Order: sequence, then C-alpha cells, then structure tokens
Amino acid sequence: MWCGSPGPSVGGGIRTADGGGRTMSDEDDSRTYQVVINDEEQYSIWFADREPPAGWRADGVQGTKQDCLAHIEQVWTDMRPRSVRLAMESR
Repeated sequence: MWCGSPGPSVGGGIRTADGGGRTMSDEDDSRTYQVVINDEEQYSIWFADREPPAGWRADGVQGTKQDCLAHIEQVWTDMRPRSVRLAMESR
C-alpha cells in the first residue's frame, strides 16, 4: 500500500535496540508517529520525534501508528502520484 514509503514500518516489525533479532509488534509500540506527505502527494508515517526524511513534510497529524494509518486511509483515496493525475486530467 505504501508506494515510496520512507516509514519505519516497512518489513512488518520494528527492530529492537537490543540487537537480539526480536521485533516489536504494533501492540507493544507506544511511540508517537506523524503522517508525512511528499510532493507527489503520497503518504507514509514517520517517527514524530524525528524530522521527516528529505522530500517529505509533516501533514500535521500525529498519534499512534494505527491512528496515523487510519488517517491516511481516509485522505489518500487516489493512489496515483500527483504528476500522473495532472497528466491524465490535461488530456
């Protein structure tokens, strides 16, 4: 679902800092995330205590991982990149 996603959620689990190879489940994840968007109007999530990666900006929504993903589900209704949408509209 996340085309171009810079987010930390890629791969199904978040590695713990202990190096033991365990992963953190969504239920155990109490960190705050933020919703980020790029110039192509593609959405992802990023840790709220970090600056978004190059090419991405915060859209103003923060919360749990699930809260952020629910927001994206509501607002990202057309998965086509902005440039593709504009090109198709000009035809």
